[in-house]
Amino acid sequence: MDKITTERIQKIHPELRDEVIEIYNEICKVLNKGVLCRFAHTYRSNAEQNELYNKRPKVTNAKGGQSYHNYGLAIDIVLLLDKDGNGTYESASWDNKLDFDKDGQADWLEVVKIFKMYGWEWGGDWKFTDTPHFQKTLGKTIKELQRLTNNLGGVGFKL
Repeated sequence: MDKITTERIQKIHPELRDEVIEIYNEICKVLNKGVLCRFAHTYRSNAEQNELYNKRPKVTNAKGGQSYHNYGLAIDIVLLLDKDGNGTYESASWDNKLDFDKDGQADWLEVVKIFKMYGWEWGGDWKFTDTPHFQKTLGKTIKELQRLTNNLGGVGFKL
């Protein structure tokens, strides 16, 4: 298990937190032999979102308050690889075809399968693909979430 990921899970909306812990436990069971999944982003403040929105080259299409990350309902992942087998996971990968653990399945797609099993949307299925991105909207649009939080973002609101 990745300590950074377990800390980031605590930033997920409380109504999804237990489920995300289950998802992460499942991911850790299927990835082995030098592959670790890290949740690179979970909750992001509107300011953090705007900072990403203003980056060039383009990182996101969503301004602050327009991303499910701003409500603790989205996760971005990266795979960490331990290429030399010493336990340090010195390399990051976003390659969704790589089978680093040599189990006959692309490591990235093993993670996708688990998220989908729990009803999460995968950004890799979108027209504008975002393969590291997963979200569970709980039936709420961004506009509804903005009203619920009065455009403040955060994860403490009731759904």
